[in-house]
Amino acid sequence: MVAARTPTLQTHPMSAVDAAWYHIDGPVNTAVVTAVAITARPLTLRRLRAVLERDLLCFDRFRQRVVEQGFPIATPAWQDVDDLDLDSHLRHVALPAPQDDAALRALVDELASTPLDPARPLWQVHLVERVGAGSAMVLRYHHCIGDGTAMMTVASRLFDMPHGSSVRPPIPPRPEPGLVEQASLVLGGAAALLTQLVKTSDPPSPFKGEFGAGKRVAWSEPVDIADVKAIGEGIGAKVNDVLVAATAGALRAYLRGRGIDTAHTTLRAMVPVDLRPAERAGELGNEFGLVILDLPVSQARMIDRLKATKRRMDALKNSPLALAMQLLFDIFGRVPKALEDVASLVFGSKTSLVLTNVIGPRARVGLAGVPVERMMFCVPHPGRELGMGVSILSYAGRATLTVIADAHLVPDPEAITRGFNREFAAMQRRVAGLCAGARRARATPQE
Repeated sequence: MVAARTPTLQTHPMSAVDAAWYHIDGPVNTAVVTAVAITARPLTLRRLRAVLERDLLCFDRFRQRVVEQGFPIATPAWQDVDDLDLDSHLRHVALPAPQDDAALRALVDELASTPLDPARPLWQVHLVERVGAGSAMVLRYHHCIGDGTAMMTVASRLFDMPHGSSVRPPIPPRPEPGLVEQASLVLGGAAALLTQLVKTSDPPSPFKGEFGAGKRVAWSEPVDIADVKAIGEGIGAKVNDVLVAATAGALRAYLRGRGIDTAHTTLRAMVPVDLRPAERAGELGNEFGLVILDLPVSQARMIDRLKATKRRMDALKNSPLALAMQLLFDIFGRVPKALEDVASLVFGSKTSLVLTNVIGPRARVGLAGVPVERMMFCVPHPGRELGMGVSILSYAGRATLTVIADAHLVPDPEAITRGFNREFAAMQRRVAGLCAGARRARATPQE
């Protein structure tokens, strides 16, 4: 991405990690997040514009563009835009007939395939009319502005919140590590990075290869969090474990449908881990590390996939890899983009997709006075190696899986989202069967 140059306006330093995310854009895979909120009734342009002006532009990052400055190595910086034209960032469109879910996905395909204007602040909003009985707001922003946790802070301003509720989960305070613990973390992180570097690359699959210019987007039917908890209760699996296991089952089915021998392959995902300290809970920017998760696509039995997912997720929670990757991105942000591209190729070759789970508003919220029925977002898969981004967002007691993929590699992401719902339904049936068996055993008289 080529940044604008207007040195006469005031500039502000960009953190090294945010700079790394700014530079991570590939030729066609940019680090742009696409979020969708569907409302129960129509939104008006006037009211939405007033909300954006009051509650989005109060954050500096949405009133600043990115410029490259410095010598001999130019680095990104935030530059104030004093004459910001809000209307240049806000588009008003009508969903074409038949105005259904497929038409909305096709529109999001088009938007997600279009780069943001580098001469302006790196965000854009589309108000989409005639989405069912209501409307949709599509917000696109570059990842250098903030991570998922940071954007929950933005959401807490942008959306109408029920009294006493919050969209951002509390961040427990993390004690400052002592010198010995810091040294241990550095050494452990270095060892973890080395372990990842010596791994073989993910083998060829529909998720790796030559990229095209377009994107394809799909989202699942929402699943109830209460049902997710019921599935995991028997083996102590968390909500995230169950949702990731269902995703792994859907990806396994998709690979098999594309002729991949899943019994003899690996499929690894780059997974973000929140590292934001409590004292910076309300700030924008990026405060997370990355870990590499081996998805259990070689496991034929659903229960084995769930157990393997829980075991591997538990191991990653105690791994120093996330912190080491955050430190690595801090280094990336201080070197020229060409060097960062090389490093991204090395690490990107070990994985095939990005996979993330974000906790959204726990209660139903409103937008410009209109209730929001659904929320979902597309996590980017930037760089030159990763062909797909898979994201899970929970909202008002339900979770939705969204897939964004290179259109050349994965022209049918809806096959994955439908597979997710099928896998989840199969999990529910198994739990129901186990519960029925347990009830029968209790009711049978003992000899």
